[in-house]
Amino acid sequence: MKYKIALFDLDGTLVDSSLGVTNSVKYALEKMGEKIPENLLRFIGPPLTVSFREFCGFDEEKTDLAIKLYREYYSQKGIYECVAYEGMTELLKELKDLGITTCLATSKPDIYATRVVEDKCFLPYLDFLSCASADEKTLSTKEQVIERALSFVGENKSEIVMIGDRHFDINGAKCFGLDSIGVTFGFGSEKELTEAGASYIAHNPQDIKRIIMQ
Repeated sequence: MKYKIALFDLDGTLVDSSLGVTNSVKYALEKMGEKIPENLLRFIGPPLTVSFREFCGFDEEKTDLAIKLYREYYSQKGIYECVAYEGMTELLKELKDLGITTCLATSKPDIYATRVVEDKCFLPYLDFLSCASADEKTLSTKEQVIERALSFVGENKSEIVMIGDRHFDINGAKCFGLDSIGVTFGFGSEKELTEAGASYIAHNPQDIKRIIMQ
């Protein structure tokens, strides 16, 4: 097998979280009396601190309030408004059975990421969870969560591949000299992934398995 360690993004890679995230953003902005920006799917991927600042033009104080309100909705409803992509549970099980180390590497805070992987029955097939910190400030970027995952799996870079749906995942992998698989069934386009420099493109979970095992 080409790779012995697989790092997986969460939103847009293991689960379709679009409904829960966009509903949470709408809830927060409506509570604040703010205009709802176009293309709320942009909020999936980067840390919320970055999203509210870049897409809404908020300063630090308004960003903190927006995140607090976002979590009011997300923690009660939004977290469950997601579905596992078809074939992902089976893929993780197959990789586990093959002896491949599988880790989560997500910018979603650990308090929520853990609940999602438990709810979707992914947890038995993941060896390590590297997630953002609860405040999304201390530890939040894709580079930071990948670095934390590497502290668990080691740094034999030729054996490690990062799997994700956005340029954040691809750029994070490149930062550490890792290969990457860009998945087209998430929230990023094949064009975005290719331009970011993805080592491979996968259109379904079996493509991921084939690439890992080549």
